Amino acid sequence: MQQDIADIESASNGVSDWLAGLGVAEAAAAIRDGETSSEAYASALLQRARVQADLNAFITIDEEAVLNAARNADKARTGGSTSPLLGVPLAIKDSYLTLGLRTTLGVRNLESYVPSKDAEVVSAIKGAGGIVFGKNNLVEMSYGLTGNNEVYGQVKNPHGRDHVSGGSSSGAGSSVAARIVPAALGGDTVGSIRVPAALCGVVGFKPTTGRWPRDGVAPISHTLDTTGVLARSVDDCMLIDQVVTGAEAVAPANYADLKDVRLAFAPRQYLSLVDPEIEIHFTETVRRLRDAGAEVVEVDLGEDFLSITQRATWRIFFHETMEAVSEFLQRNAVPTSFEEIYAGLKSGLKDVWGHVVLPSGPGFSPNEYQASISVDRPEIQRRYRDALARSGTTALLFPTTPGTAPQIEHQTKFLIAGREVSDLTLHSTLSRRVWQACQASAFQRACPAMGFRLGSRSTGSTVETEAFFNWRAVSKNLLGCWRRQFERQVTQAFASISET
Repeated sequence: MQQDIADIESASNGVSDWLAGLGVAEAAAAIRDGETSSEAYASALLQRARVQADLNAFITIDEEAVLNAARNADKARTGGSTSPLLGVPLAIKDSYLTLGLRTTLGVRNLESYVPSKDAEVVSAIKGAGGIVFGKNNLVEMSYGLTGNNEVYGQVKNPHGRDHVSGGSSSGAGSSVAARIVPAALGGDTVGSIRVPAALCGVVGFKPTTGRWPRDGVAPISHTLDTTGVLARSVDDCMLIDQVVTGAEAVAPANYADLKDVRLAFAPRQYLSLVDPEIEIHFTETVRRLRDAGAEVVEVDLGEDFLSITQRATWRIFFHETMEAVSEFLQRNAVPTSFEEIYAGLKSGLKDVWGHVVLPSGPGFSPNEYQASISVDRPEIQRRYRDALARSGTTALLFPTTPGTAPQIEHQTKFLIAGREVSDLTLHSTLSRRVWQACQASAFQRACPAMGFRLGSRSTGSTVETEAFFNWRAVSKNLLGCWRRQFERQVTQAFASISET
């Protein structure tokens, strides 16, 4: 009898592990084909969320609502529905408004706020049959890169719980990596999707600013913000993108290699301050891509490129915050004000806002902001555009972060390449490509970015590279193949590195 019980429990655990390992497209297909039910799938994921609650990946999960939605999805399937996300639960960053489910923006004075409508992206997910699994933890007002939230707790990295998850979409990265959910919606201004994706070892997709709707999502900067997604595969990011934008599916092409694909990298700008191990992994990836038939060429964006991108990024980021947040709160009837949020911020963040976000702050300069908008921004975009055009390349490759996930106890000060740096360094490579995805008349809708996991260090920390695509330069079929081949090649490049 005991053996029978043990066999049943083992089989049950095996099924749960199989369900938790499914990606978005795989789960949708399994539900559609009757291999599992949405209720069984949701139940398995809820169990994983309970077991891994110590990750602090979620602020809110309404289990009853999730199961009710799953049962309704099963009824819809029985009735013949073939919606692309039917019955698949996705997590939502807690900066998105969600109908009937509390939305905190990561701050204490909204801990009881329940919106009366969904953000536009959430509506698209629900319209495709998807289920809101829960609201992911985030850094207060999305202002931070390590996942530290003073009110709702530090989000932990599932590959090593003494390491940060990255942020500000911290719970999104952690929950996807922990296989609690197959994908999570996030937001990115200067790295808030790509940093947690890199540090947690998942795929992070930041669409071009303006490609995805932002209505109903708490903002920072109307110039730089975009909504996006974290998942465990490129195909799942493509599927979510199609659901949100209504874009046509890209038919897979039967290319055996990467011949005729021309890629660029800019070591002077993107490898100037990275851990040696990161540089070794990146160099090996470039070699593997060349072995697969791709031509990878070196480009240079200019000696002053780093200084221009740093000053432009932060001037715009800080200057636009107060207006963007105030307008969002008023337009969506959120029961608080910018002033009340500012008053309740943790001390370090409050000091930053007081210095560079408030118009009365000594670091707030309308003239410097206008110079970055009218001079720096067009110059940065011109350099990217010219570099790709001169080199005839379709994508720019670079390490997503200069190092792997720092330890939580050292998250504000740690070493990169032997130098002590602050947590802002986690976005250092990304600030140089924020501008690639910004709207510009000659480049609009052309340049999203996607990060790919390369492997793990012995500590369990993950290593990732990123590609910025000039989608206008390649056909849809070749692009679909290129993304799949790229993911396959970088995965194979580090197949010998143990994965956690």
